[in-house]
Amino acid sequence: MLLLPTWTIIHSRFWKMRVPYLARRYRVITYDGPGNGRSDRATDPTHYTADAYAADAVGVMDACGVERAVVVGLSLGGVYALRLAALAPERMLGAVLVGAALPLASPLPERAHIADRFHDPCPEDADGWDRYNLAYWQGHYHDFVEFFFAQCFPESHSTKPRDDAVGWALETGPDVLEAAEGQAASVALSGEELLSGVTCPLLFVHGSDDHLVSVEVSERGAALSGGDLVVMEGAGHIPLARDPVRFNLILRESVERVA
Repeated sequence: MLLLPTWTIIHSRFWKMRVPYLARRYRVITYDGPGNGRSDRATDPTHYTADAYAADAVGVMDACGVERAVVVGLSLGGVYALRLAALAPERMLGAVLVGAALPLASPLPERAHIADRFHDPCPEDADGWDRYNLAYWQGHYHDFVEFFFAQCFPESHSTKPRDDAVGWALETGPDVLEAAEGQAASVALSGEELLSGVTCPLLFVHGSDDHLVSVEVSERGAALSGGDLVVMEGAGHIPLARDPVRFNLILRESVERVA
């Protein structure tokens, strides 16, 4: 199993509750993408495109002597998994896309304009998603990451995963995240284009209370691709951290179907 990086605001430790269980049954590979963890803090946007992430994944598989894998991607990692499946289909046994940030439905209303306002002047008295702004990151990065991960984990009793994620985010910074905005050009592919050419089995997993990506994205992705869909009731954007036992069982079932 290849567990892909997600947005470079956090590194591969977000998979920590998957590896011990899955490694009893499968070979499990995780790695840090550019910009965080043990990787360089690259500020060249070309390192952050979906195709660059797919090429990195192939390089990691080659380095590990792995010919084919079930690939799992969270949020933007779902985009990277689809690009890997399209560009190197022979390496894919299947893909599991968790809260995948695919352009298959309208953005949630509160997030509809964040890309348009990213380079605006720093907002005064920033509220909510006003914080998704480069100038705000440069002056108030800690406040932004606190807000962001509160949105990722809307479930009750989420102090530990929020604190973990904030700590990991503080290991990078706004310069890296600014460079990562260069990946937006690759996500500009339509959802249909991202799914085209993908022949491996797909499983979409989505929290019903996701505050970042509408569950309609995974519903439409499953319908268009003929893939399977699991909606985790009451879960937010990162259900693998808040309901690890159920998520591990979902992964195990998925692997057993395709491997």
